[in-house]
Amino acid sequence: MKYKNLFAPLKVNSMILKNRIIAAPIGEEFSEKALGGAALVICGHTIVEPGRSSFASGNEQSGFFKYEVEKTQEKIRQCHRAGARASIEIFHAGQYARVLPGEYAVGPCSFIREDGVEVKALDKEGMERIANLYAQSALDAKNLGFDAIFLHFAHGWLPAQFISPLFNHRSDEYGGSLENRAKFPLMILERIRQTVGPNYPIDMRISGEECVPGSIEFKDTLQFILMAEPYIDSVQISAGLDINHEGNVRMATTNFCEHMPNVKWAREVKKHVKKIKVAVVGAIMNPQEAEDLIANEEVDLVAFGRSFIADPYWPNKARDGEAEDIVPCIRCLQCYHISTNRRNVGCSVNPRYHNERFIEKELKPCEKQKKVVVIGAGPAGIMASITASKRGHHVILLEKENKVGGTLNLISKEYYKEDIRAYLDYLKNQLAKSTVEVHLSCEADPQMVKEMKPDALVIAVGGKPVSIPIKGSEQHHVISYVQALENESLIGDSPLIIGGGTIGAELALELAELKGKHPAIVELTDTLAAQGNMLYRIALRQKYESLKEPIQIHYQTKCIEIKNDEAVLQHQDGSLETIKADTVIMCVGVRSDRSLVESFYDITPEIYEAGDAVRTRKIQEAVFEGYGIGAII
Repeated sequence: MKYKNLFAPLKVNSMILKNRIIAAPIGEEFSEKALGGAALVICGHTIVEPGRSSFASGNEQSGFFKYEVEKTQEKIRQCHRAGARASIEIFHAGQYARVLPGEYAVGPCSFIREDGVEVKALDKEGMERIANLYAQSALDAKNLGFDAIFLHFAHGWLPAQFISPLFNHRSDEYGGSLENRAKFPLMILERIRQTVGPNYPIDMRISGEECVPGSIEFKDTLQFILMAEPYIDSVQISAGLDINHEGNVRMATTNFCEHMPNVKWAREVKKHVKKIKVAVVGAIMNPQEAEDLIANEEVDLVAFGRSFIADPYWPNKARDGEAEDIVPCIRCLQCYHISTNRRNVGCSVNPRYHNERFIEKELKPCEKQKKVVVIGAGPAGIMASITASKRGHHVILLEKENKVGGTLNLISKEYYKEDIRAYLDYLKNQLAKSTVEVHLSCEADPQMVKEMKPDALVIAVGGKPVSIPIKGSEQHHVISYVQALENESLIGDSPLIIGGGTIGAELALELAELKGKHPAIVELTDTLAAQGNMLYRIALRQKYESLKEPIQIHYQTKCIEIKNDEAVLQHQDGSLETIKADTVIMCVGVRSDRSLVESFYDITPEIYEAGDAVRTRKIQEAVFEGYGIGAII
């Protein structure tokens, strides 16, 4: 076995795990994570104080409320039938709770939230009450049949609010020093251990650092873990905050963060604890990374959140020597509802996520084999081809370039697109293993396709870069973003990027941070990378703010003339400004080539469009459309 350390068993208190893999509590689908091979599945959360615990809903009931018990126990059965152990997160939102009208939230300190809700500082009686509620929830979990419990002491929830100086400004015996700030969280742990007994596994998640100014530092986190060690059996090291968006992008990292950012803290915890197991969560992206962490004894367990949304069968594929078949997470954060205000929530690489109601887990074999011609081998075309071929169709994929991947080939050239490169490799590998007949350097035209006599036709031709008329744009130092990404030597020391979308914004960042150049951006709107979700934009801004020399961004401005080594800008108020520009890079987007798309109609009655052929798409939309079409032909 290639990953023998990752798949070695481990005993945590009285619980034996078949491997070192934990499925973290994200999403509502737990059955597939268990079937997919994780040893321990954390099946969502339960609140400890109905009406004042959950950020999700002011009247949410505990998972152990009499009308919720059967649904909660079903999660356990889903895990046990697959040989996995079942755990449940026990949670209190504290000052962030969404309460009923006229009610109040509780936390370490009293204040009025921005939404007008009163937060009252917990007194000793309140702490005793909540500690007992935690203990009761833990006992309910044990009695219901959960093999372990997972205490959420991270990300700015109630216990973390007491531990962290960002939230805890008390001047009494529960504030000030770490020893004082730790008293209430330790009370919770002690009460739980007294209630469930010595042999029941207790796991605790904590942020190594919260990653915003004024928050807890790792040295205090480490000391708290050592204080907590007598009461727990394992600790999971995370980072960042949840509701605080500046810290949220360190809790669930974007493509701007390195892989495995929390290992540096987990490694130190492992060196200092005496008896408990140490787990780490956060951007462990592939089996080799996980294997090395275990083999090098940096941690005892590895936990996965978004990776198991992308592919819940990640563990089984790694175990069976099929790591190349794991669908890699690209860290786009589309799976977080907070990222899009609940619009377009899903997974960019797993079409079923959030769509389980109408996209079946297993593809149905086709009733009648058809000749399916797919035009364009971008992500939409590849997904349509692979999916249709799996169902038994004869698929012919036509691509005008000499390689598959479409725009992904271009995007993957950017420095911060390591995860996109992994996904592109995955698509290429799956296509190579399929029965799809691929024709490269083959630019389709209607007559060619008509002569192939397809039964079904999928048009996934992609879009084409938009060009805008600007005086002087015909000069040799005016290039497209395609040219810029493919040939860095064309870019001078002071490039002007026209268009501050995601490609333009990341290109400017790379040129400034890694190439030592001095780029400027001209953007018509008031937002940089507007098509990216909120958390992506926050992470992007944080990267910009970390630069030694700021990138000049001209918002609500257009370029009206390009000269030999400078450009003339016009601001929203009509004023003009001339800036240095030894290279001008056009990054004004992609547009569907509708005339090309429409030229393929009338070839066959069964015809589909996917991806940028329809209109400009995200990877998520292209993959979903390609898969969906391939699944119904």
